[in-house]
Amino acid sequence: MQQSARAICGRRAAYVLDEQIGFILRQAYQRNSLLFGELFGDELTPTQWAAIAKLSEVGPCSQNHLGRLIAMDAATVKGVVDRLMKRGLVESAPSATDRRRLLVSLTAGGRKAFDQGLARAFEASAKTLSPLKANEQAVLLRLLKRIG
Repeated sequence: MQQSARAICGRRAAYVLDEQIGFILRQAYQRNSLLFGELFGDELTPTQWAAIAKLSEVGPCSQNHLGRLIAMDAATVKGVVDRLMKRGLVESAPSATDRRRLLVSLTAGGRKAFDQGLARAFEASAKTLSPLKANEQAVLLRLLKRIG
């Protein structure tokens, strides 16, 4: 069923980009990325930090599982893991229970990078959320987790 020209025009007039969830989330992400970059410089990207932080949290896991845990597609997580391997921050080894399966884990250098980056990562999150009161921050994070 086609909509009338009047209905379409009315919807166009009501559509304000600045009020759309995707646009607002992108702005918030850009703010966080800028703050992250200021704190980490060229040391780690947000996606590399996500991989290191999740491996620190869960321990060794397959590359595919890591990608699912940090919301990255297979190609993206492969690139992230490859770059971290080249820098000596992660390594892969066959699983003790299934030799066909490779597990990615942090190296000593990766654990050190996590420990050294932890305060800066907390600071990036705190600065991103700083325009909000503490209770607003908690509500925002809870609601975003529900739609994520």
